[in-house]
Amino acid sequence: MFDDLDDIHPLFHGAPSTTEFKKLRKRIVRNVREAVEQYGMIERDARWLVCLSGGKDSYTLLAALYELKWRGLLPVDILACNLDQGQPGFPATVLPDFLERMGVPHRIEYQDTYSIVMDKVPQGRTYCALCSRLRRGNLYRIAREEGCSAVVLGHHRDDILETFFMNLFHGSRLATMPPKLVNEEGDLFVYRPLAHVAEEDCEKFARAMNYPIIPCDLCGSQDGLQRQQVKALIDGWEANHPGRRQKMFRALMNARPSHLLDPELFDFKGLSRRPGQIDEN
Repeated sequence: MFDDLDDIHPLFHGAPSTTEFKKLRKRIVRNVREAVEQYGMIERDARWLVCLSGGKDSYTLLAALYELKWRGLLPVDILACNLDQGQPGFPATVLPDFLERMGVPHRIEYQDTYSIVMDKVPQGRTYCALCSRLRRGNLYRIAREEGCSAVVLGHHRDDILETFFMNLFHGSRLATMPPKLVNEEGDLFVYRPLAHVAEEDCEKFARAMNYPIIPCDLCGSQDGLQRQQVKALIDGWEANHPGRRQKMFRALMNARPSHLLDPELFDFKGLSRRPGQIDEN
C-alpha cells in the first residue's frame, strides 16, 4: 500500500521507511477511513474546516485526511484552521510557517479568549469548559465565513472514552463525544474522524514525522484536572489488563437500551409478556 508513496504529499516528506512506521500509518489511515464511512461524514464536494491546534492529534488528523483525499476516498476540500487564543508565549509563527511549507490551504485567526477565561473563571477552577465554548463559537463563525459545511476536530478514541467516564462519574449520565453531530444552530456538522484511533498511535506518528508540537499551556498548567484523574484510572486498568481500553471503547458501540434504565430510550411500561415463552434473562 505504501511502496514508493512516502512523498504523496509534503506532509509525508521524510516519513520513516521502517516496516513498523508503515504499519502504524496504514492502521491510522484505515481507522480514519472506517470512521468516516461508518458515521456518514462524506458529503461530496463539501468543504471541511479542519481545526489544527498544533498538538499531536491534529497533525495526525490532517495527515490522514490528506492521504485519504489523495487516494480519492475523501472527495472534499480541506481548509486547515488554527485559532490563536492569545495565550502568553504561544509561538504564533510555528503553524503558519508549517502550513505554508506543506502547501496546505489555511486560515490563522487571532481571538484573545485567554483573557476572557482568566477573567471569568474563579481561581482554582478548571478553564476547559469556558475555553472550549469560546473556541467552538469562533470556529463555527469561521466555518460559516469560509463556506464550510463541517468543523473537523482531532479528538481520538481515548478522548472519547475518557469523556464517557467523566460524564459517568461527574455528570450522572451515559454520554460521550459523538463522532458526528449537528451544532445547535443546525447549520454545521461536527466530525471526529480520529474516533477509532488510539492516542498512542497519534503520539507515535507525530513524533516519527517530527511535526512541530505546540503544548497547550492554559489547561496543561493546571494540576488535578478531572480528565487527568480519569486518564490515570484507565491507564491503571490497561496496565493490569492489556486491551481493556479497546474493549471499553467497543462497548460504546454496542449499547442495549433494553438492558439499561432509561425509560426515554426503551418503553419499559409498554413491555408485554408472551404466554408460553420462558424469560432467560
